[in-house]
Amino acid sequence: MTAPGYGETQPRLADDRLPVVLVVLDGLGDRPAPELGGRTPAEAARTPVLDALAARGASGWHLPFGWGRAASSELAHWALFGYADVPFPGRAVLEALGAGVDVPPGVAVTHAAVRTSWTGPDGRVWITGRAGRDDADDAAALLAELALLAGAHGHRLEPLGGRGEAVLLLPAHADGAVTDSDPFFEDRHPWLRVLPLAEAPGAAPTAAALTALLHEVRAAQRAHPVNAARTARGVPPLDVLTTKWSGALGDVPSFAEQVGVPGAAVTSTRLYRGLAAVLGLRTRDLPPVPDVGDDLRARLAAARELVAGGAAFVHVHTKATDDAGHTKRPRAKLEVLEAADPGLADLLDLAGEAVVAVTGDHATPSTGGVLHTGDPTPLVVAGPTVRPDAVTAFGEAPAHAGWYGAVTARDVLPLLLGHANRPAFLGHRPTPRRTPALPDDPPAMVDPG
Repeated sequence: MTAPGYGETQPRLADDRLPVVLVVLDGLGDRPAPELGGRTPAEAARTPVLDALAARGASGWHLPFGWGRAASSELAHWALFGYADVPFPGRAVLEALGAGVDVPPGVAVTHAAVRTSWTGPDGRVWITGRAGRDDADDAAALLAELALLAGAHGHRLEPLGGRGEAVLLLPAHADGAVTDSDPFFEDRHPWLRVLPLAEAPGAAPTAAALTALLHEVRAAQRAHPVNAARTARGVPPLDVLTTKWSGALGDVPSFAEQVGVPGAAVTSTRLYRGLAAVLGLRTRDLPPVPDVGDDLRARLAAARELVAGGAAFVHVHTKATDDAGHTKRPRAKLEVLEAADPGLADLLDLAGEAVVAVTGDHATPSTGGVLHTGDPTPLVVAGPTVRPDAVTAFGEAPAHAGWYGAVTARDVLPLLLGHANRPAFLGHRPTPRRTPALPDDPPAMVDPG
């Protein structure tokens, strides 16, 4: 504190603002598994570092969009980053930008992939698989021809490499608010019709153009020599193109404008590189390494460097927990959590100089016939200003007793910024946007003299 200013009685406030480091263990939340004694993987895993962090801080449940609402990673992160009230541009836009594809504003974009299929007696097409790891050459050859076909209609197909994935841009169409043709749940739905979303009737021309292209593409795929050769050698043809995650890049405020402080991210995948690009976050892109503990250790070191470089908020992410959940083997997810735990040890030191938080973006149950669910994921926060509660262990059941209770995705950032001595003072209006943080650099008057 310093002396009061002229005519004032309150001392000047010390500047003790803290940085925030948010670690997201993708798909962390789970359901009790019989083979783990009726516990979730996080409850059953031996995680001394996360337990110590819980003992030092306060806990709760992160329910991104409330009970029963199964969140995707991209929508959960959109809300976690303070954008719940900003229209989401569509994951295809993020995937494209994360791959280095130029995406002009106001152009419909969708994610496309070559897939295998069979046709039922009623004419419906059922998706049976995707390009395998050994199918890269076949997929690339197919996409090269499909790009020419799309180009003849004024569209642009940009292969993303790997397993037959691409992004499709439709420059003549501005509204990308259309449904997926990819069934996502292949055992429940067939190849789907592309339709405008109910709230976007203006996207009907986009849906019609995409439908016409997908039918033409399927005919070309079925007649392609690559697929004839695949059939001859007993391999299923890649004879259908599916689309999903459609959208268009609109006017998205930067993270500094929306939140009030400079942000950064330690990235490793197209999705999060694209998210960082849209939000104007500084990035350190680190390819993942097989040992999840070593991987997280390197990511936290990068986070420290970003904080030292001026970032007030840093996002650290691993997909290893989500991948393990999708195996439907609870013990595999438990083992990933136990391997990850020592890699988070630096959080215990970092919590002495920053507000640190660990949570998941959604639940990826390692049991049952579901993909993601609205089950809770543990949330633990520690830092110099965080008053410890009685929780001393990490996991869904212990976190339920924490002081925070149930926290939605849109409330996580204000919670962390409050602990970081950066809360917006409601009623004070330093910027045109209502930022959740007291802004670091609001527009200033300049002396006209």
